[in-house]
Amino acid sequence: MAFKDYDAYDGLGLAGLVRKGDVSATELLNEAIARTERVDPQINAVVVRHDDYARRQIEAGLPQGPFTGVPFLLKDLELLAGTRTTFGARLLKDNVADHDGTFATRCRAAGLTIFGKTATPEFGLMPTTETALFGPTRNPWNLDHSSGGSSGGAAAAVAARILPVAHASDGGGSIRIPASACGVFGLKPTRARTPLGPDRGEGWGGFSCNHVVSISVRDSAAMLDALHGAEPSSPYTAPAPERPYLDEIARPPGRLRIAFSATSPAGDALDPEVMAAVREVATLLESLGHHVEERGPKLPLNPAEALQIIVGANTALTVRLAEQRLGRPVTDREFERLTLASAANAGHASAVDYVAAQQAAFQISRALATFFEGCDVYLTPTLGTPPLRIGVLDTMAADLSGISPALRGYMPATAMFNMSGQPAMSVPLAWSASGLPLGMMFAGRFGDEATLFRLAAQLEQARPWKGRRPPVCA
Repeated sequence: MAFKDYDAYDGLGLAGLVRKGDVSATELLNEAIARTERVDPQINAVVVRHDDYARRQIEAGLPQGPFTGVPFLLKDLELLAGTRTTFGARLLKDNVADHDGTFATRCRAAGLTIFGKTATPEFGLMPTTETALFGPTRNPWNLDHSSGGSSGGAAAAVAARILPVAHASDGGGSIRIPASACGVFGLKPTRARTPLGPDRGEGWGGFSCNHVVSISVRDSAAMLDALHGAEPSSPYTAPAPERPYLDEIARPPGRLRIAFSATSPAGDALDPEVMAAVREVATLLESLGHHVEERGPKLPLNPAEALQIIVGANTALTVRLAEQRLGRPVTDREFERLTLASAANAGHASAVDYVAAQQAAFQISRALATFFEGCDVYLTPTLGTPPLRIGVLDTMAADLSGISPALRGYMPATAMFNMSGQPAMSVPLAWSASGLPLGMMFAGRFGDEATLFRLAAQLEQARPWKGRRPPVCA
């Protein structure tokens, strides 16, 4: 194998080369490391390196799995024993995990060689990745723009072809937002499909889940096959899949009933290029034989309000534990001002307010379940605008009052599917006139990743994106 051909393969393709003996796991790791060193100084996506850990994995003998020998990066929120996990926080810049997260354990069992961690906003709180600890992660399509968040490092690394697939997680859009911003594929699974243990049974009140961002649809499907399933501490489980997800992508989706919206759920207008793109994709779907109609769900409440209370309470616990460990209040020298403000706001809320937020999330879920009785899939733009410029969402600003209005316009529709637990994916189907990716979000019924994978595979064939490479590319 000539290494110039490395990015001609997805993860399954690279694993196939290792299986046939055409290339070794060490050669692939060396190529991924070389690519990181070539482009990461420009994009700042890989913030923790542990190349020796990956070499020790190979020396010890990799398990036989679907991705044996494929280089991999965890998000800097996932524990991997003996390696640094900073959570994007200055206070934790030297934190070394003493045990594995369940997700990391399953990644190793799939045969992946884990050589580092990707940038995330502090504690995964923002839809952009610009930390006081590591600085901004830049978009490979335009370095002045954000790569999204909270899996911004993962999406930037995959877009720049450092590797074909990387860990991502999603509590309010954090797989789909950076996938959209960086022009890669990202599917948020059904609630409880993938593990979050062993230290917690659920994240952000059930909103958060683990998976990946990838170049190909089939890598996403095969990774979900390898990583899904309950663990002993799981408080609940997702519906069992009918067959392997990798098998689904070979099955035609049939004639789907697809509803779409070119405005936000609140009725706000989106960026004109984004609105035009979603209408053009709706036309594409019609040409593929689907029944398409313009209509959207009517939500009884604003998802942002419930999200703010539930995420704020979780953030407040993180701050409290840090203060207990230090024996004093933390300051903005240790945690970002947005993190401290989120925790402080949660301190003004009561336990009753938290339960009310949970009930609000349930009412939103109920409204979405009713809406999906009349359609199979719902299409809307992943983001309300093209990727934001670096600095628009400043978590260390003296005045944080502009962040909420900016978020309303930027990520108007992602969080509602975290509340309902439904699967949703961002598919790279459009680009702006200036060359920035505009992802399209498709949501399915609870437990029905199968339909989304079938549709994604059809779209990948109808409008291939793998050959589109950003200006900053390894």
